[in-house]
Amino acid sequence: MSNNGSQVPVWTAGTEVVGRFQFRARTREDLPFEKGEVLYIESVTRDPNWYRARNGKGRRGMIPYNYVIEHKRGVKLHAMPWFHGRITREQAEDLLKPKESNMPFEKGLFLVRESHNYQGDYTLSVCSAVGVEHYRVRYTDDNKLTVDDDSFFENLTKLVEHYQDDADGLCTRLAKPLEKKGGKFDFSVDPDSFKKEGWSIQRHELHLGRSIGKGEFGDVLQAEYKGQKVAVKSLLDDSHAAQTFLAEASIMTNLSHKNLVKLLGVSLDGNPIYIVTEFCGKGSLVEYLRTRGRTVIGQKDLVGFARDIAAGMHYLESKNLVHRDLAARNVLIHEDGTAKVSDFGLAREANFNLEGGKFPIKWTAPEAIKQGRFSTQSDVWSYGVLLWELFSFGRTPYPRVHIDSVVEMIERGHRMDCPEGCPKQVYDVMRDCWDIDPRQRPTFQTIYRKLDEVYRSFVPVGN
Repeated sequence: MSNNGSQVPVWTAGTEVVGRFQFRARTREDLPFEKGEVLYIESVTRDPNWYRARNGKGRRGMIPYNYVIEHKRGVKLHAMPWFHGRITREQAEDLLKPKESNMPFEKGLFLVRESHNYQGDYTLSVCSAVGVEHYRVRYTDDNKLTVDDDSFFENLTKLVEHYQDDADGLCTRLAKPLEKKGGKFDFSVDPDSFKKEGWSIQRHELHLGRSIGKGEFGDVLQAEYKGQKVAVKSLLDDSHAAQTFLAEASIMTNLSHKNLVKLLGVSLDGNPIYIVTEFCGKGSLVEYLRTRGRTVIGQKDLVGFARDIAAGMHYLESKNLVHRDLAARNVLIHEDGTAKVSDFGLAREANFNLEGGKFPIKWTAPEAIKQGRFSTQSDVWSYGVLLWELFSFGRTPYPRVHIDSVVEMIERGHRMDCPEGCPKQVYDVMRDCWDIDPRQRPTFQTIYRKLDEVYRSFVPVGN
């Protein structure tokens, strides 16, 4: 088997690979496998196009390199139970002080909070034998964290772990975290884990092209990676949002569905940091609708987009993940016409509550706006608004309604009218999504099933 000049990967013993295609043995030495089956490399062979491998049952044999890809593992987010967010110095001291006035301070009890005096930095508050000491945790120019300009850390988790092992200049070693009440923690991600789990892309492998949009953190560029078009999201040099940026990427490493934008890797060997994803050449759904309109896009196309998005959201639902910013602007259209949900920067596990922050009011469920209660059910509300956008060809929801009046109107029972030409079955789904009681809203599985029925009801062209 010739590799025709293509680059053959160099895998070492123990590397996990997964079948890209089904492989049927051609000789007694070959190891057959199914698409999606996990195999383990045992050694290289004289022919660089073949490896010796074993399957999960221990059977060994030869496999062709171009029938498998390296099996990447998901990158984990690390909970930060000791991070209390935006509390004051006085509140921190009140939380850390002994419950009884005659009791001593618990040496080494600590928490981390946002700095009030230095926007964007943090404060480490820790109990000594006689009181509470506060240490500024600041960002360096290259986005590292430091207390003393001697030791530098990629994130708060690594900083805390360091001082749990050794006081290293603090008044005491960090002995016991004071956990934030409620169990709704913030998270950090270790940049090195992208390399360990096979998600690292070298900067020289990317050939950057033109800007194709603006993201939450910086420019989105078209680029080429290993001969294919890709999209590259960049983190601005002056941003301290690296952890949030990488958290989005870490979520994407654990997701794989045809209706979600696929992560290809992360480039960490320079500034800015890049997230590399598949390229969707037809752009965002909202711009696709606005620039083509009814003369190009038929009802079956619209229902097909709606069904695609519901399928992607059902997958997130099955993973207990909440998107929190579902809208037509955050859906991309692939060259093959498939709709793919994107922008997972806000995605969190379903029990995550947002405290403070800004919401896209016209797309956000009332309970999420008023109580910060984000859930799969609040995503369903947003999906109903997205459906309205879809069948209105990209119009802004609640036209001619001021943003400050939207929630009040919803609570009084007002709902948007059926868009012109929208099938009744689809408008019924919208109305179900907009039930004021989150428990009464349909699941994405139910939504998908209903829209699939509508899609299949269209008479094929030529009949």
